[in-house]
Amino acid sequence: MSIERIDVTVTSPGRNFVTVQVRTSDGIVGLGDGTLNGRELAVVSYLRDHVAPTLLGRDESQIESTWQYLCRSPYWRRGPVTMAAVAAIDMALWDIAAKRAGQPLYKLLGGASRSGLLTYAHASGTTIDSLNEAIRGYVDQGFQAVRIQAGVPGLGQIYGVHDAAPGGKYEYEPAGRAAEGAAMRPTEETWDTAAYLRHLPTVFAAVREEFGPELRLLHDGHHRMSPIEAAKLAKSLEPFDPFWLEDATPGEDQSVLRLVRQHSVTPLAIGEVFNSVYDYQTLITERLIDYVRSSATHAGGITGLRQIMTFAGIYGIRSGFHGPTDVSPVGMAANLHLGLAIHNFGIQEYMPHSETTLSVFRTSYRFEDGQLHPGETPGLGVELDEAAAAEHEYVPAYLPVNRLRDGTVHDW
Repeated sequence: MSIERIDVTVTSPGRNFVTVQVRTSDGIVGLGDGTLNGRELAVVSYLRDHVAPTLLGRDESQIESTWQYLCRSPYWRRGPVTMAAVAAIDMALWDIAAKRAGQPLYKLLGGASRSGLLTYAHASGTTIDSLNEAIRGYVDQGFQAVRIQAGVPGLGQIYGVHDAAPGGKYEYEPAGRAAEGAAMRPTEETWDTAAYLRHLPTVFAAVREEFGPELRLLHDGHHRMSPIEAAKLAKSLEPFDPFWLEDATPGEDQSVLRLVRQHSVTPLAIGEVFNSVYDYQTLITERLIDYVRSSATHAGGITGLRQIMTFAGIYGIRSGFHGPTDVSPVGMAANLHLGLAIHNFGIQEYMPHSETTLSVFRTSYRFEDGQLHPGETPGLGVELDEAAAAEHEYVPAYLPVNRLRDGTVHDW
């Protein structure tokens, strides 16, 4: 059998998603996620103009060979756009292989290594009281781990911080969209690292006092600290036993985490902006992190992410796959199937998609008692409703940018 047709769909049921449909000559359709927030059309162009034409007529069962072809053959290679496109094709081919076998994908990846995947939710609040209210909502739903993000006194809107909707559901959408007829520019937020470093330990102290020692607490620094600032925060959080401190520094300079390690035993997670195993070489071989934060969508698909986790496993480093709502349900399912199969699974991020999104992407994965499971439907277990997708046209959207109080552009 061979690849007969490759379609690329852009749909916007609340967020923008890029979905690939690979169709075989005998009628099997595989889905892949190529979503790259704010760069969707670049991925679409690369897929339609440069990738799809080269794959027509090829044997769709040659997944590894196709992955190597897409990654090694281009002279200009790697990078987020390229690897998101590779990821979409790779997921679709794995989906086809599992559908052809009549098995859920995790069984083709070696079978289940556990009964379910420990999952963490996003809890945030502009105040400690509203944060605790959000956490309580997730605990009541059965979550055993939460990422906690809180407003900083004296600052306005901060990326990742939003008061929960009634019932504790986190419905924050950080990617801004222009009003009809208006110019589209990213919103700008103001940042003060010193105020943040003073405030965050009090947030952790208050949450621990309210919820006790058993609840796993995670925090995302979102690349906003210098090495010594990150070391200071990691050390100050130690009394509150954080599950991890994520993205404490910008990911480009991996060596800076040596300084953080010298000063603290707080576990570190990084990598959601990485897109290949090469981005992790120093971090893994020197054991500078404890958790890999990549997703299948942004790291070359199931093949690329499994490659990273095999390398990480040699050094005792576990997974913490990226799972926000700008990874489509297709990408989320790919994370879950791989996470269930690998030995060195750690935890899975989970922001439930909106009802509108789930009317376009019909899923079979499930959440019970703080754990996710990909389900038993053959393939990835996600189907695209093309008619519903067509009702949600693409709308340009941009994530915010960050500036210090004096106007200096800052990492975020």
